[in-house]
Amino acid sequence: MSRQCSHPGCLAPDELGCQVGESSLQQCKFWLSSRDAQEQAAAAEPDDGARLPWTGNAMGAGAIGFLSGATRTRLVGVFGVAGSGKTSLLGAWYLLIGRGIGPKGISFAGSLTLEGWENIAGNLRWTGAHGPSFPPHTSSGSGRHPGLLHLDLQVEDGRHDLLFADAPGEWFSRWSVRREGQDAVGAAWVSGAADVLLVIADSEELAGQRLGTARASLQSLLRRVGAERRGRPVALVWTKCDVQVDEQMRTAVKNAADLALGTYETFSVSMHAAPGQEPYNHGQGLLELLDWIVRVGDATFPKKALPHPERDLLQIVGGVRA
Repeated sequence: MSRQCSHPGCLAPDELGCQVGESSLQQCKFWLSSRDAQEQAAAAEPDDGARLPWTGNAMGAGAIGFLSGATRTRLVGVFGVAGSGKTSLLGAWYLLIGRGIGPKGISFAGSLTLEGWENIAGNLRWTGAHGPSFPPHTSSGSGRHPGLLHLDLQVEDGRHDLLFADAPGEWFSRWSVRREGQDAVGAAWVSGAADVLLVIADSEELAGQRLGTARASLQSLLRRVGAERRGRPVALVWTKCDVQVDEQMRTAVKNAADLALGTYETFSVSMHAAPGQEPYNHGQGLLELLDWIVRVGDATFPKKALPHPERDLLQIVGGVRA
């Protein structure tokens, strides 16, 4: 256990001995264990406020209430299986906005989770040692809630706070098959709390050797999102759109989305620019999708009661939304 001495003349008691003259450091009234020091500091601290809970990393559910006093907050749920490009999409938005490249009339105004953004976006940058790569897979671990990444954006009508749920794809695969499963709690949380829903269609998988499995997984996810939608805005997002998908497969996905979702928007995005496209460093469709997320009209929908702390989060987000 680390130790410290509160006596102003005691510089190195471990080496020089007690400067007050006690034979044992434990007998000195100035000698405190780190636990004692923390308890004394906590007792002396005035109880007239709360410490800010964030460290710059991804937020948890308990921190969302601190956003409610400033502006309206919109929570964006990104639904997709593992490896479909969800985290890369978030990282690309952060890098573009951070460089001043955003949708018309929308600019970066701040973030409470800069370290969390850097954890995923750093892989997309060029460095002196290597070129850009995709972010590491978001681990499912044992958590029941996703990391929440915050962006404060300046728009013509004022400031907008966006929260993006960065959740592992395994959650959504399980949730699409068994809604009430214990291993689907995280996906159910995102479904219950999100204001805007993005369903990811992975072009690379839908054009690859496992296209049949990929189509079945996407159709299952579309059905689940459609059943849980409750009037909220939804977009079908084709990631990695630089990969050519067979027209028959596209038609099958569109028919499944029409049947499950009814009305929805469709976007195609990629980190790679289309051949001959300028400016080359904007990717494809990224800014158009972000613009839609910011400007899409509010939707009112009933909020089901979820077990604590999910229930408290919905009350917080619901209060901000109103």
